Amino acid sequence: MAVRLSLRQGPSDSELQEGCGLPWGATITPFAAVDEQGREPAHGLHAQDLPRCDSCYAYINVLCEMERWSWTCSLCGNLNGLPNDVADRYAHTPSCPELSSSLVDFDLDDEDDVVRGQDFQGRPVFVAAVDLSASEEFLELVKSALLAALEAISPGSLFGLVTFSHKIGLYDIQGAVPVVKQVIIPGELEARIPVDLESIMPLQSFLAPVEANKENIASALETLKPTSSWERATAAGQSTEGVTMGGRGFGMAMDSLIKYLGAERGATFALARVFAFLSGPPDHGAGQLDTQRYGEQYASKGEDADKALLPEQTPFYKDLAALAVAAGVCVDLFAITNEYTDLASLKFLSIESGGGLFLYSNTDEATLPQDLYRMLNRPYAFQCALRVRTSTEFKAARVYGHFFPDPQYENLQHIICCDQYATYALDFEFAGPQGFSRNNEAPPVAQVAFKYTVMLPVDDDEKYYKTDANNGNANGTASKGQRYVLKRRLRVRTVELGLSRNIYELYESADPEVILTILTHKIIQASLNDGVKEGRLLLHDWLVILTAQYNEFYKLARFSQPNTFSRLDVAFSSCPQLQPLPRHVFALLRSPLLRLHEEGVHPDFRIYLQCLSSALEPSFLLRSVYPILSSYTTPDKQAYPRHSLSRAALITSGSPIFFMDAFTTLIVYYSPTADPSLPFPPPQNCQLRALINKLKQERNITPKLLMIRGGHDNTEPFERYLIEEQDVDGSGLGTGMGFVSFLDQIGRDVMQYLK
Repeated sequence: MAVRLSLRQGPSDSELQEGCGLPWGATITPFAAVDEQGREPAHGLHAQDLPRCDSCYAYINVLCEMERWSWTCSLCGNLNGLPNDVADRYAHTPSCPELSSSLVDFDLDDEDDVVRGQDFQGRPVFVAAVDLSASEEFLELVKSALLAALEAISPGSLFGLVTFSHKIGLYDIQGAVPVVKQVIIPGELEARIPVDLESIMPLQSFLAPVEANKENIASALETLKPTSSWERATAAGQSTEGVTMGGRGFGMAMDSLIKYLGAERGATFALARVFAFLSGPPDHGAGQLDTQRYGEQYASKGEDADKALLPEQTPFYKDLAALAVAAGVCVDLFAITNEYTDLASLKFLSIESGGGLFLYSNTDEATLPQDLYRMLNRPYAFQCALRVRTSTEFKAARVYGHFFPDPQYENLQHIICCDQYATYALDFEFAGPQGFSRNNEAPPVAQVAFKYTVMLPVDDDEKYYKTDANNGNANGTASKGQRYVLKRRLRVRTVELGLSRNIYELYESADPEVILTILTHKIIQASLNDGVKEGRLLLHDWLVILTAQYNEFYKLARFSQPNTFSRLDVAFSSCPQLQPLPRHVFALLRSPLLRLHEEGVHPDFRIYLQCLSSALEPSFLLRSVYPILSSYTTPDKQAYPRHSLSRAALITSGSPIFFMDAFTTLIVYYSPTADPSLPFPPPQNCQLRALINKLKQERNITPKLLMIRGGHDNTEPFERYLIEEQDVDGSGLGTGMGFVSFLDQIGRDVMQYLK
């Protein structure tokens, strides 16, 4: 578990917090294999014996004061007694994990669910739901992805295949010849399919053991063909001439599939993952979406497209997500389309059920097979609960990320499925105006508790393989019909916060990556609530206020004198920790997250970026907002590790090769003046290729790799990342003054703010 603070030295009171202008909070990556300093968790055996505070319910930890028969809580200061057996254990084992490490993993033995039985009990379940109202190219891509997925799915898993268009198709793939049974989806919004899927095909016929049926599954995938336009038009009651066909009954298909699987939760599976492949907007039956709201009609109606296209148009998919959560079904949504699909409505089905949202604009460049393989090849936890407790003087006010809050308990978040990359952010605020008492010598403390389940294979003696929850590698080979054990665990991380008594210490302790992460969550929330323009204003005003407070504190400018503007420091020259922030804010304002609708940002792409950005850990998020540009003299020799994102950097460096790491895209760019003898593309065994392969392995999604040769290829994909030469208002003109003019504008706004 990694916990990173925006201010390593927190403010002593609310006045100091407001005066510094920086967000006070943290990011939490609960299922990360190590903490923020690279340390692995210590392992405890019996969480049910772990003492808890009688007052605040925090767990005993390394920061608590211990006595022979009692302990003092490091969060609230309450004195708690120790039962005789626990006191004896601590007396004889003073180096037990909870008292020697700030990060501990415990087994919850009393909550283990060892699943015994026959073929279908307690095994991982994966279901592919494939859109047949699509093109041949779409289906070929999906087939490739599913064949790759079969190689990554863990031994002993069950697999099911379902298709949807104007009808639902259930496949029996346990024989040499696949058998499909179908049911028509009614076209009316309120209608439901006439029979349950269980009546069409029993679940034991639908779910097939992967090891014994790989060839059968591959044969079934080969039978997938697009639904003809005639079939779709007939189902929708439309003419095939000049009319957009209906026939993509995604909503009703998912509703029926979730209920179909949910009936077997706890018997057949503990968690089922559905991979839904969508080629366009749902336009048939319940859950169909009105895609006509995207277009030029906003000009005639006087509506703000940046505000109107961000909220969902129907609660159908949010309600469906709640159904999936109750059924133990996690939905990963893969949209492969360049038409408006209204991801603003569809996103809830994936992010609230613990799944991911992926968008690919075309089939030619889609990294779907790699993304699906990597997703299945990394460990994950499920049935998770996250809770943050703090010292009594402050609290976690807001939590950001993909979860759903507990309806009864405050500050308890439920996470259906969580991998080692999933990250959450929170804001701290003081519980009262007094802040941290100056008479209290105990430092403030925050404790994160993360309860989760992992599924591990068991042998015939019902002893589960030694498996690390964060690497997923079992010491053995699971056999056909392999059984599994569900291991319930508790991970506890206790963090001591430093305390600052002045703004100087706060500024020096700032973590710009975490600050950017918290700001991104805030502006995404503001955009969803009030529109993109409001999000832009919020971010711009924050930087103006921070710059004004910084200049006032360092007394760099006397605002009563006429030469104040020339002395204004908008680059934070006196504080290295704050110097990256203006560039980060400038880049965020230039990103598709905050560019306006009329600048050509597709609303689905914006929603995809919002979902992606709100789950990234800080270093990944920074890379997606502000790419790294480096240069090479040869593919084996780096020249400079970092350049500004400008054409001037290309010219002044004199290097022939440049490498752009923009998180989702990696670009190798050869200058038009590069020596023709330099190998292009870079050879596989060179240093640059080694870096590219390393970055691909580290990412939670597969970055697209582009090779561009200046003077021969289209250089626009590379030049669009040279944002420091583009106006922040989105004009896109290469004035050479983009970032410089932005700082100048910030200075003028600071002067206006202080008038």
